Amino acid sequence: MKDVKREGGETPSATVNGPEELALDYHARYKGKIEIGLKVPIQSYDDFAIWYTPGVAKPSLEIAKNRERVFDYTNKGNFVVIVSDGTRVLGLGDIGAEAALPVMEGKAILFKYLGGVDAFPLCLATKDAEEIINTVKLVAPLS
Repeated sequence: MKDVKREGGETPSATVNGPEELALDYHARYKGKIEIGLKVPIQSYDDFAIWYTPGVAKPSLEIAKNRERVFDYTNKGNFVVIVSDGTRVLGLGDIGAEAALPVMEGKAILFKYLGGVDAFPLCLATKDAEEIINTVKLVAPLS
């Protein structure tokens, strides 16, 4: 487990300090719980010729020929979206999409830490079931 260090070097302990006492401070300090990081090495600007343009055209063209190749050339097979409209949030009920985001970020931590799956929260500003269904269909081709 990768420990998060506090200023001064100590590791936070929810069991000693109580999670309620630490929650607001830590959420504000870190501005959320997840971030996007690179898996590939970038040593210089020359590397962008491989990972972006012009090199990225090769895997894109392969995927265009055979959509299933998306799993070979991208993170598609290890990436999920955690979708919520904020109406049924972990014992909190209908708190809205914005207020649901900290809980969905927490779920993303569980996916990554416990299963190695990259997850990203997507909190939708609608309660319309058809809009939610349509949005999920649009962001999840080849599911």
